[in-house]
Amino acid sequence: MPAKLSTHVLDLTTGQPAAGMTVELFRFDPHPPVLGQPTLLRTVVTNTDGRTDAPLLAAAEMTPGTYEIVFHVKAYFIARRVECTFLDRVPIRFTITDAAAGYHVPLLVTPWSYNTYRGS
Repeated sequence: MPAKLSTHVLDLTTGQPAAGMTVELFRFDPHPPVLGQPTLLRTVVTNTDGRTDAPLLAAAEMTPGTYEIVFHVKAYFIARRVECTFLDRVPIRFTITDAAAGYHVPLLVTPWSYNTYRGS
C-alpha cells in the first residue's frame, strides 16, 4: 500500500457515498508531553464517490504524529433535508506511526451514529 492518507464517507441512510461533505484535516503539535493546539492542514469536500479528489496527505507529506479528521455531518444531512439533531461534527483522532505506510480512515454515518476503522 503506497504511503498516503485518504478517507471515504458512506451515508448509511441511503447506502450511497456521501457526496458534498466538508472534511477538515488537522495535525497536532508533536511536542510531548501534552498535545498542543491543532493546525488546520486542509479543508476539502467529498466528491460523488464520497472520496476526496486527492489524498488528504500525499506520500511526501506523510509525517509521524497525531492527526484529526473532522467530518461536517450535520451540514451534510441538513443540505439533504434530513433532520440531524444529534451529531454535528465528527472528529476522528488517530496517530500515524509509519510515514511509509498507507492510512485510510473511512466514515460510515447516519444522523445518529457513526463508525470508522483503519482501512486499506
